[in-house]
Order: sequence, then C-alpha cells, then structure tokens
Amino acid sequence: MTNKATLAGGCFWGMEALFRKIPGVLDTEVGYCGGDASTAAYTLVKTGDTGHAEALQIKYDPSVVSYTQILDFFFRVHDPSTKNRQGGDVGTQYRSVIFFHDDEQRTQAQTMIETVEKSGAWGAKISTELVPVSKFFPAEAYHQDYLEKNPDGYTCHFVRKLPSFIA
Repeated sequence: MTNKATLAGGCFWGMEALFRKIPGVLDTEVGYCGGDASTAAYTLVKTGDTGHAEALQIKYDPSVVSYTQILDFFFRVHDPSTKNRQGGDVGTQYRSVIFFHDDEQRTQAQTMIETVEKSGAWGAKISTELVPVSKFFPAEAYHQDYLEKNPDGYTCHFVRKLPSFIA
C-alpha cells in the first residue's frame, strides 16, 4: 500500500532533495498545484499570476513513514512563518501549503499546524495554508530531480535543528 502527500514550501528543488532521503518515501515529483489556471508551466507559474504554488508530490509507504512524520519533517525544512517567501524566493508561488487528499490528512495537518504554532519554534505566526488538493501539474522534465542532476544548484532548504513536533 502507498499513500500520497502534496506539500508546498518554497522552491520545489530543495524540498524534493530532502524528502527523497526519508526512509519510506518511494517517489517524488515536483510540479504546480493550488491555482485557478487550467494549465501550469514554469514560464506561467513564475509570474505569480496563476495562483499555483511550486509543490512536491510524495508517494510513500505508510508502514515505514507516517503522514505525521512527513508533516513534522516539512515544518523543519522550510520556514512556515514567512508568507509567500522562502529565502530569496518571493511570490505566491513560494507559499507554504499542505494540500490534503482526504479528511484524515486534513485533521492530521490541522493538528500539526496548531502544534507548530503553539511550540513557538519559529518565533512568529505560522502562515501555512491548509487546502484540499487540486489538480497537480507535473513540472517540466528539467525540474525533476534537479539537485541530483545539478548538485551545486540553488536551494534555500535545509533541516533545522528543531525538536520534533510529534507529541
């Protein structure tokens, strides 16, 4: 059995590079999600006018890694307190979003957002949006596995030395 998680936390390259190292993550794909536009391509999304966020779709084995563990990691590899921004990347396409696939994911994500907020770990209000997943548009081939193909490429993502948010 496999499950799917769809997350946005800034540039999808850095997110993908970190998540693919988690035991139980079977596959990752970068793309665009959450907008009103009926199509998505980097040339359109980078303008910030489509409403889409750069997102990561994760296929994982829930017998090895739980959705809550994936969310815990998500809140340690990007700054969820900066609205529409990660590092030098600015715009709505770089916002923090959890796209839930079902009610169970919605409930777990809401609980995690509240836990992260209460922890005060980020020193500011959490700006992560929680919305139902919409159509996921895979990014262009050159974006897939980008940092694996270009190890010196840009990323603003890293694992922060924060305690786990799992109770």
